[in-house]
Amino acid sequence: MSIVLTHGYYLFEDEKEQKIMKPYAPLGLLYVSAYLHQHHVQNHVFDSTFYSYQEQLEYIEQKQPKVVAIYTNLMTKLNVVKLVDILVTDEKFGFPKIVLGGPDITYNLENYLELKVHFLIIGEGEETMLELYNAIINNLPVHDIPGIAYLENGNVTKTTARIKIKDLSELPVPNRAAIPIEKYLDVWKQHHGQSSMTVSTQRGCPYTCKWCSTAVYGQSYRRRPAKLVAEELKMLKETYSPDSIWFVDDVFTVSHKWIKSFHEEVIKQNARIPFECITRAERLNDEILELLKEAGCYRIWIGAESGSQKIIDAMDRRVDVDVVKTAIQKTNALDIETGTFIMLGYPKEDESDIKKTVQYLKDADPTHFTITVAYPIKGTSLYNEVEDKIIEKPSWKNSTDRDIDFSRTYKRNYYDYAVRYVINEVNGHKEKLKGNRLKSLKLRTKSIIAQTGMRLLR
Repeated sequence: MSIVLTHGYYLFEDEKEQKIMKPYAPLGLLYVSAYLHQHHVQNHVFDSTFYSYQEQLEYIEQKQPKVVAIYTNLMTKLNVVKLVDILVTDEKFGFPKIVLGGPDITYNLENYLELKVHFLIIGEGEETMLELYNAIINNLPVHDIPGIAYLENGNVTKTTARIKIKDLSELPVPNRAAIPIEKYLDVWKQHHGQSSMTVSTQRGCPYTCKWCSTAVYGQSYRRRPAKLVAEELKMLKETYSPDSIWFVDDVFTVSHKWIKSFHEEVIKQNARIPFECITRAERLNDEILELLKEAGCYRIWIGAESGSQKIIDAMDRRVDVDVVKTAIQKTNALDIETGTFIMLGYPKEDESDIKKTVQYLKDADPTHFTITVAYPIKGTSLYNEVEDKIIEKPSWKNSTDRDIDFSRTYKRNYYDYAVRYVINEVNGHKEKLKGNRLKSLKLRTKSIIAQTGMRLLR
């Protein structure tokens, strides 16, 4: 075996995920694997999700591959650094060429190459990995391969940018057979009573939200033909019988024409599987909501990030908060579950903005909502805006962008209380509407305690 594709996520080391237990297969690696197979390059995928770091090393030692390609993102970076360190220093692994790809690579080239990584793949990985692998195996020069970076005479060399794949119909479906899919299905069944799998229908995003990274697919919009997506759904239905699908696309309903075609193909091919997706409020209307429901949609995540128009505009979200609220309410009315995302601690946000967010959540009444405290990812507009206001930036090798802090309206620990305030205040309101007075009172008490903490840290 000449190439092993792997990553650095270990479920049983992630305390937070062990409480949630909603793991998904590494689609990016599986696309690369399928593309290599399509071009007659045998490869193995070691999906580390259900295994340990030690088991991963034992697998690589056993295979003695000439190339180890590792997917790297914000969440797995520290584990990848650890993995690379041993692969490039311990002779029992045969000193394979180390190739890294993924969203954390693009704006950290020098840092990763200092780890003695041989090559970095910038952007989409399928075509680049194939060309780079063939060059490595045949000992050919790499300077004409677009989309890579490497050290040459101690200096970072970056080749011309890879042109993104325009026709996504050329891509094979992910090589799910390469990994233990049944482990994912079993974990979901065990903890949630139903299984779930992921499907990707598009690459890129045409929108310009300042906090969002476009390091891999760029600010573009490319879509797989709806017919092929329906064929994939039908294959999953017949092969794995998942109870639900999570479409990983940034804005599922960006094209109404595509949604109409998708609806038609799903019905025609008997490929209907209950699914959830993410979209923007202004890309929903009554017709699209009906089509989504008929195609199997049971939950839509509708982004807002804030209930304050001032903050939404600062993020360059380009949407009206009332449009978001109405979209959530209309979706609820169709008995489709809703979800929304909230971000606290964005530059210039103050307590009045947070209270507007609470009111927005109460009025919109999404079925689910998640909250994060803003952090600047290198390469985003947000990072560029706050770079001169960064007050805490640990050493790159021992931290991630999540550990970067910048000067905000309030101290960082203020937002820990703010998160508790929003969660308890909104959920207390929900319980009151349901008539659960005692539960509502308990949550409201927690909200008041959190607000006290906020006042003390202003």
